[in-house]
Amino acid sequence: MSKAAELAALIGSGQALGDNNLIINGAMSVAQRGTSSTAASYKTVDRFFYSSANLDNHAFTQTQQAVTDLAGFTNSWRITTTTAESAIAADELVYVAQKIEAQNLQQLAYGTSSAKQVTLSFYVKSSVTGTFSTNLYQTDDSRIVNSEYTISSANTWERKEITYPADQTGVIDNNNGTGLYVTWNLALGSNWKGNAATAWEVYSTNNWSGAGTYTDAVVTTINSTWEITGVQLEIGEVATAFEVEDFGTTLAKCQRYYYQLVQGSYMIVGMNDTTSNCETSFGLPVEMRADPALGTSGTSSEYSIRQNGSNITCDSGPTILGSGGKNVVGIRFTKGSALNTSFASYCFGNTSGADLKLDAEL
Repeated sequence: MSKAAELAALIGSGQALGDNNLIINGAMSVAQRGTSSTAASYKTVDRFFYSSANLDNHAFTQTQQAVTDLAGFTNSWRITTTTAESAIAADELVYVAQKIEAQNLQQLAYGTSSAKQVTLSFYVKSSVTGTFSTNLYQTDDSRIVNSEYTISSANTWERKEITYPADQTGVIDNNNGTGLYVTWNLALGSNWKGNAATAWEVYSTNNWSGAGTYTDAVVTTINSTWEITGVQLEIGEVATAFEVEDFGTTLAKCQRYYYQLVQGSYMIVGMNDTTSNCETSFGLPVEMRADPALGTSGTSSEYSIRQNGSNITCDSGPTILGSGGKNVVGIRFTKGSALNTSFASYCFGNTSGADLKLDAEL
């Protein structure tokens, strides 16, 4: 079937009509945690993370970047090397990725004769030219397929389209765990390459990337940059135009995995359960993927309990109550022997850094 005919068939079936992007926040518009960080993992743009293994020197900044030179997009996610890795040893690895929840992938029908191809498209801009590798990694059966793309012009937005084959063997479980990693590699030691998994196969270290010659220069060159936006993963072998989604819808999807209350925007009503503890609860804007973990910023003294017209500075906590909750979360604020039992109080952050962070990331 020609690409035009397949696109017409998709449109006729409704598969190309809205919400066909399996990636969340592909336009990099939501960054609940902040717009810049020098740390790994999930730190800026929601749902995308940076990871590395065994590096000696590399330091970097990840940022939500304003875009002014790509029509239709206002943000990207950028990696900037601030200290270059001197050389890439055999066991070293750098990649960025998004994990997709398994139950959101059941329409791929992996593990059956009806398994579907998927196409990844994205805009990429880098100060480094050369060939880079990508992969899909399926966690339930530890299976992988990889491909590659080439950046031809430095500091220029280029659109890439990669079609991955269907997997009729590996099964993605129908649960709220990780179904797929969608991965872009930025540096690869020799242990991580050598076997081109152009069809799905069981993962082993040397088929993580492929058998090509891939540049590591983003990681080994100081002040180098690599950034992406307009990321879309969809069923079929045709890359359609990026699916524009309103900010509120994207934010709600992101809040399933991470929700942050920022100082100045929350004052939570609670009850003094003992002379030391004020216990609060509040409803979440969307159901989270799993019972969240509570993260806080700064020290306990940056949180306060307002009782009977007076602000009382906490001396420990806050802490989450019980196992959390996907829809409603309880939090305990503590000030030893300073509270009146059974009084209603307000709990709040008293500095600009007193955030409450609920994390249910994959």
